[in-house]
Amino acid sequence: MPTFIHFLLLAVSLPIITAMPEPFSPDDWEPPLDPPPTPPYPPMDGPGRSFYPVGDNMTEPPAGAMEAYCQMLLQAPMPTEQIPWFCLCTHCKSTKGPKGDRGDRGLPGSPGSPGRRGLMGFRGPPGFVGRPGVKGQKGDEGEKGNRGAQGFVGPKGDRGFKGDKGEQGLEGRSGDQGPKGDDGVCPDACESSQGPPGMDGLPGPAGPRGLPGMQGLSGPKGLKGDMGDMGQPGAPGSEGVKGEPGPQGECNCTDGVDGSAGQRGDKGDKGGQGQTGPAGSRGTQGDKGDMGHMGMMGPPGPCMPTIQSAFSAGLTSSYPPPNAPVVFSQLHYNIQGSYDASTGLYTAPINGTYVFSYHLTVHERVLKVGLFHNFMPVVKTTDPKVLGTTSHSVILHLTRGDRVWIQVKDSITNGMYAGSEASSTFSGFLLHPDTCDMALLRAPILPMTPPQGGYNWGDLAGSSTPTPPTSPADNGAN
Repeated sequence: MPTFIHFLLLAVSLPIITAMPEPFSPDDWEPPLDPPPTPPYPPMDGPGRSFYPVGDNMTEPPAGAMEAYCQMLLQAPMPTEQIPWFCLCTHCKSTKGPKGDRGDRGLPGSPGSPGRRGLMGFRGPPGFVGRPGVKGQKGDEGEKGNRGAQGFVGPKGDRGFKGDKGEQGLEGRSGDQGPKGDDGVCPDACESSQGPPGMDGLPGPAGPRGLPGMQGLSGPKGLKGDMGDMGQPGAPGSEGVKGEPGPQGECNCTDGVDGSAGQRGDKGDKGGQGQTGPAGSRGTQGDKGDMGHMGMMGPPGPCMPTIQSAFSAGLTSSYPPPNAPVVFSQLHYNIQGSYDASTGLYTAPINGTYVFSYHLTVHERVLKVGLFHNFMPVVKTTDPKVLGTTSHSVILHLTRGDRVWIQVKDSITNGMYAGSEASSTFSGFLLHPDTCDMALLRAPILPMTPPQGGYNWGDLAGSSTPTPPTSPADNGAN
């Protein structure tokens, strides 16, 4: 039975909402005129619930709830002293008077004893949002989530405002030349008209400086110039020496009266030139005069180099055969034609001093190579590298008709190589001739005759530089 009563009380008190008392000051409190008696039993509504109006925010119980509650207590077998006074007044069938004025707030009552823990009520409405808490520490970085599905394409946006004009970009490179157009077709009545002139082409390279010309003939004699201004008068000469006095004349006359003045005599002859006076002191030096016009170029000097010779050739076939000149058949320069690309021989066109050099690539074999002058070795080089380069240069004095070439020792040490990424070259040029004769006065060069033993490796001599001739009448200069 008590369990049923508690359950019924809980069901009746559920609609009642808790009301919070308003804060008040003890100075403003006054005791009520007719306070209701305190019930002599423990409150049945529990902590925080009251059927008494204690504030402005008190929610009135629903209509009929008090009557049902009192009816339940009156029907229960309990003493009358334990029934609240307002339930006993329900038996009074007096008429309901007008509602009185609101009384003053009473003093807070003593807290009642806690009742039994009731059943959990329904979930209340959400409370007010509290103040934001203190920012917590940064959590651990989470794992990257899976890529979500692609969203729908949004609607096309409105056209934006026109932006400001950008800065001018860099000038692009000129395009490739287009293909040639089709030939034009001239109509029946075709009158040719001159097209606009084309743009000037780029200036060509400057040509080599020509030889100075011969001095021209003297021009005719010019007319006599106008008479110049009269010069300043010269300094007067020194006074001449006084002559000796003449003989005294005889006077056989008496002293008479002076006669009248005679007529003026004729002008006498010009006297002889007096002696030159002593030289005067030297005057101060005058300012430097203006530079005169450039004179005509004179004739060539007595020893102008009227002949030139130079060559440079490259190897085209690797590992050349021994006992023969190495043929450098790829010509880089050979305007004078002194080098023969079919035989590998260079022929000196005049007596003079020459410079020769070779730059060779070595590959897979040992290379023993030498520079030869008229079948005699001048310099030799040995390079044992599997892949490398070797070079040498030498200055020689040659007589007109002498030959110079490159030669390897044998087929085992002929590691001279030439390819698309490696080159081997042989070069030479005339440094200066011994004489200044004309090329038309020379006799033709005789062909070279190999010795009886043919080409051989030979041994290096002590010196291969002969003494240059001191006279232009040398046999090699004819």
